[in-house]
Amino acid sequence: MFIKSKRVYVGDRFIPCIIEIEKDKIMNISAYSDCKVDRDYGDQRIVPGFIDIHTHGAYGFDTNNADENGLKNWQKRLTEEGVTSFLPTTVTASKDKLLKALKNVANVKKENYSGAHIVGIHLEGPYIDKKYHGAQPINAVVKPTIEEFQEYQDAANGLIKIITLAVEHDPNYMLTKYCSDNHVAVSIGHSSATLEQVTFAVANGAKSITHTFNGMSPFNHRDNGVVGAALRCDSLYSEIICDCNHVTSEAINLFFRSKGKEKAIMITDSLMCKGYKPGEVFHFSDLEVKIHSDGSAHLVKEGNFAGSTLKMNVGLKNLVEKALIPFDVALQSCTLNPAKLLKIDDRVGSLVVGYDADIVVLGDDYSIIETYCKGIPQLGTQ
Repeated sequence: MFIKSKRVYVGDRFIPCIIEIEKDKIMNISAYSDCKVDRDYGDQRIVPGFIDIHTHGAYGFDTNNADENGLKNWQKRLTEEGVTSFLPTTVTASKDKLLKALKNVANVKKENYSGAHIVGIHLEGPYIDKKYHGAQPINAVVKPTIEEFQEYQDAANGLIKIITLAVEHDPNYMLTKYCSDNHVAVSIGHSSATLEQVTFAVANGAKSITHTFNGMSPFNHRDNGVVGAALRCDSLYSEIICDCNHVTSEAINLFFRSKGKEKAIMITDSLMCKGYKPGEVFHFSDLEVKIHSDGSAHLVKEGNFAGSTLKMNVGLKNLVEKALIPFDVALQSCTLNPAKLLKIDDRVGSLVVGYDADIVVLGDDYSIIETYCKGIPQLGTQ
């Protein structure tokens, strides 16, 4: 298959190109010409597929539900927002519930179902801080142990690639070190850690910060907290929810100025209520969640944020048009940077010969014209 456009994102800029796709790989990228191709996208933007490393669910499905059909439907529909790879993300729950959820993801992964690729699992909790538990059930929060994590990883068939951990509750950073040694990225979140504790966690292998600004000790000019660590530690990747509700556009702008082009990662942190209308109420991890008019999801009883209904292409638009982040920086936060954190940047995250043909055709209004997952065209949102 041959596709072409006058704006293909190669080498950090848009150039006219023809892309040859064979089976599931990019076989060739050549100079633009008037030759006939299978799909001519005119001057529409062709970019790498998006990677969402922190997303709980959508369309009535939550990762903790352990529902095979729900996961498959979500997986298929993710391409509507340009996502070609993702990590189904758990929330704090009982061991039995988490084991079932992890086994469900592993089983669906084996089937190689159509849609976005499951490239791992993000285990958010149960090893979090009770003060900053957010929308996660406090009664299921437990102390971390290597033995229990091994049970989770066995159930997941080795798919856990990121774990959100309150490192201040990890004695001698034992689980942090174990995960780092076993190719699981430790992301610090739902945490009351000090800057010093985060720094030592980094020294013991921690790689990232979970949804920066949310669910963590805040920044103060005399007590810098986890937020201060996210902004100060250049080696740390840092997630950020780009719905402009969890974090204002001004704070997003400051975050990107601090993290730069290489370490910022855009996430949706989307819940099962994504795809539904404001006003609807859902049960998320035994808690009631309601969608507000701005698309954010809040706990009905407590009123605090529970997650988002954000789509990745909308997040990209928010970064560029509301937070005023340069397009190349914004795009890298949802393509190459998450691929690097997951150590899969040798096959996804860029349009490069030999890489997977995970490609998005992006309208000027950020609508998804078409998404290719390993060379298979998927229906866009138009």
